[in-house]
Amino acid sequence: MIEDKNTTRTSLSELGEFGLIDHLTKKFNIVQESTVFGIGDDAAVLDFKDKKCVLTTDLLIEGVHFDLSYVPLKHLGYKAVVVNLSDVYAMNATATQVTVSIAISNRFPLEALEELYAGIQAAAKVYNIDVVGGDTTSSTTGLMISITALGYADEENLVYRNGAGESDLLVVTGDLGAAYLGLQILEREKQVFLANPNSQPDLDMYSYLIERQLKPEARKDIQGLLKALEVTPTSMIDISDGLSSEVIHLCKKSNVGVNLYEDKIPLDPSVIAVCEEFKLNSTTVALNGGEDYELLFTIKQDDFPKIKANPNLSIVGHMTNESSGMGLVTRANEKIELQAQGWNPIQE
Repeated sequence: MIEDKNTTRTSLSELGEFGLIDHLTKKFNIVQESTVFGIGDDAAVLDFKDKKCVLTTDLLIEGVHFDLSYVPLKHLGYKAVVVNLSDVYAMNATATQVTVSIAISNRFPLEALEELYAGIQAAAKVYNIDVVGGDTTSSTTGLMISITALGYADEENLVYRNGAGESDLLVVTGDLGAAYLGLQILEREKQVFLANPNSQPDLDMYSYLIERQLKPEARKDIQGLLKALEVTPTSMIDISDGLSSEVIHLCKKSNVGVNLYEDKIPLDPSVIAVCEEFKLNSTTVALNGGEDYELLFTIKQDDFPKIKANPNLSIVGHMTNESSGMGLVTRANEKIELQAQGWNPIQE
């Protein structure tokens, strides 16, 4: 963890567990009608009335999911919330609450945790959610963050992974690959710094890529956009582990095949430029890089006229009969088998 040696450091032992929780959460305000009671008792009380509740959780571990030598704690807090909200939006649901649990070692002073929670608070404000509970405990191995996100939807509006049909169109939001390249740039600059601590990196030309890595945004806007266009997805998933992995998930859950077209995959110009600099294949980066947190979904062909001119959406393929397999159609018009080579949380 990079730190300023001249800053004030308040030991967590001075507050104790409950004092720490009170200190870190005192600025969180209730904004959701479904939050009956938040932080301050044995459990939160929520009321979704006749809605269906959706719930998802994620665990981030220092040294596995993030490196504090280049990830600011405020950005980490923001990102930890966003990656969970993305899963709620991938159900076509509205996110409303999160709980935050952390395990921390004694190398972190109170001021460091204030930065982490400032990021959590910023995400709560941007996405209009309530922080309603969590837990804190000690750790001997570094920082761990677990976020649980809750939301709601009418039953008929929920979208699962298993609803895609043959001939449905495959659609992706935004652009892909930038977050992975942002990580590669940060890792490169870390190695430069370790070799020469006096070096001063110039990262201005990589700002978009680095922002996509350090401060991603969940696609809260897509639900409203599709509703306005009168389009109902038949299946949906968020792109956290790479486009290839997520396409395969949809196919296997829906018992269909796919033709994914290489020349239709949306790439930001900076992705293409940095791929050339790093001598990487831009298609491979988009397929396997991960952490884009865009949405991937399928729609009926009848809905094509409604979305074809929308700049937020790209049609990247179509679903096929399961027997035809899951394939990438290259720019040379060759079909090769899709493989899931993105992030694998279980490493030997």
